Amino acid sequence: MDLARVLPYTATVNNKNHLVVGGCDVVELAQEFGTPLFVYDEETIRENIRRYKEAFASRTQNFEIVYAGKAFLCQAICQLMMKEGLSIDVSSGGEIYTAMKANFPSERIYFHGNNKTEEEIDLALSYSVGGVIVDSFDEIELLEEKVKNRGKKLPVFLRITPGVIPSTHSFIQTGQVDSKFGFGLAGGLALKATQKVLESSFLELRGFHVHIGSQIFLLRSYARAVEVIMGFISEVKKECNFVTRELNLGGGLGISYRTTDEPATIEEFAEVLVEGVKREGEKHGLEIPKIMVEPGRSIVGQAAVTIYRVGTVKEIPGIRIYVSVDGGMSDNLRPMLYGAVYEAILANRVENGKKVKVTVAGKHCESGDILIKEAYLPMPRRGDYLCTPSTGAYGYAMANNYNRQPRPAVVMVRDGKARVIIERESFEDLVRLDRPYF
Repeated sequence: MDLARVLPYTATVNNKNHLVVGGCDVVELAQEFGTPLFVYDEETIRENIRRYKEAFASRTQNFEIVYAGKAFLCQAICQLMMKEGLSIDVSSGGEIYTAMKANFPSERIYFHGNNKTEEEIDLALSYSVGGVIVDSFDEIELLEEKVKNRGKKLPVFLRITPGVIPSTHSFIQTGQVDSKFGFGLAGGLALKATQKVLESSFLELRGFHVHIGSQIFLLRSYARAVEVIMGFISEVKKECNFVTRELNLGGGLGISYRTTDEPATIEEFAEVLVEGVKREGEKHGLEIPKIMVEPGRSIVGQAAVTIYRVGTVKEIPGIRIYVSVDGGMSDNLRPMLYGAVYEAILANRVENGKKVKVTVAGKHCESGDILIKEAYLPMPRRGDYLCTPSTGAYGYAMANNYNRQPRPAVVMVRDGKARVIIERESFEDLVRLDRPYF
């Protein structure tokens, strides 16, 4: 297996046959900080950001990289993105508050969500976020009511659903006609929404937003989305005399979860988007807008691994070997939610003898709590440290307290040093909000 496809860029194997990430022995990290444990490699994150910047800068001078915070957000990540000059998109009051606590520049925060609450909108307005991505006519009216006494217009983007269905799991498709997100082109809804915002005394239309889905390998879906949205921008110019100066084309670029995966590269992604906008702009006689993109998974996904401690090893002769670990659906819900597939390695015995097929099971009271249905490992033993790579996106972000399991700690590693960026929850944390009945 070519594990380099799924491991952080700094990953190596030391003379103890242990996995090393960011110069840190992963087994020693597990022993120091406990398991399950998320280990993020700072260099991998920075390298992916550099690749995004260079890929777009070599093709256009008018672009903005917006980190998709829902992939993984905490104060340390906000601060890292701030230092790298990225903007951030947020999709809840909690994500806004996290960015605020990290002192992230408010003008570089973009607020998403198909059902923003009044309290979340108030928080966003109090922090003067750089833009709100509007999803519905109800939201237009709510925003107008909220900002009418502000004394200045609120910058907004209209989210457009282009009717493009990418090749990914149905749960993470967002650009199709039947979507809870955005304004569809059918029936003139998107144009009507545009007209409504342009007529508003309280909202300033900055541009449009398109996001077709997540974990996408085939770039033709993006090419089609660009074609559709640029056609709509042309229609808006003719019908409303509005020149679109900013266009957010979303994110969703896939990464390798298996060694056999072959996603498009960051550079290929940039080529399709930028050249597509230029081509369609020339076709319709349009000014080329600033191109914004929202990568999340493709920045942090491969940057992290999760480390578990092996417990029960149960062999059902002729059927299966179950290898149970001390985490599961409470720290990685993706396999249970939409069938995501991962690789596994033994961090304390990376290259060690003949491999057998096993099923990696979580510890929770659910038959469906299976992390990996088919993994090939040296015969696992109680006390081994099992590692699942490419868990940097939507792992901790979706972590939960099912069975009252405390959420794991998260460490960031670089140059042989590890720093805790999220503390491990304790049992006391689990009952902190409980109140006795009697």
